[in-house]
Amino acid sequence: NKKAFVELLFWKSPAAACEMTKGYSSLQEGEATTRSRVPPWTPQQEQELRELYWKYKEVEGGDVIAAILAHLPPPGRTRRQVVKQLVRM
Repeated sequence: NKKAFVELLFWKSPAAACEMTKGYSSLQEGEATTRSRVPPWTPQQEQELRELYWKYKEVEGGDVIAAILAHLPPPGRTRRQVVKQLVRM
């Protein structure tokens, strides 16, 4: 790539650097991306998350997300995944 030197002038994430070295379509094919490692939410999990949110959202002085995480069945989700899914829903 004759114009790769221009790309080197700007800050790159590890994923972008990997994409530059392996080819620009490598991340689109799903090679070791972070997003592919996160299991998608099933409709049953979304329904359970919705029910847990409505159950614990009115609790005074408590952390709603911590209460939801304590009652989610395996496989466990991270706090960030739960918050992101709640915002998306």
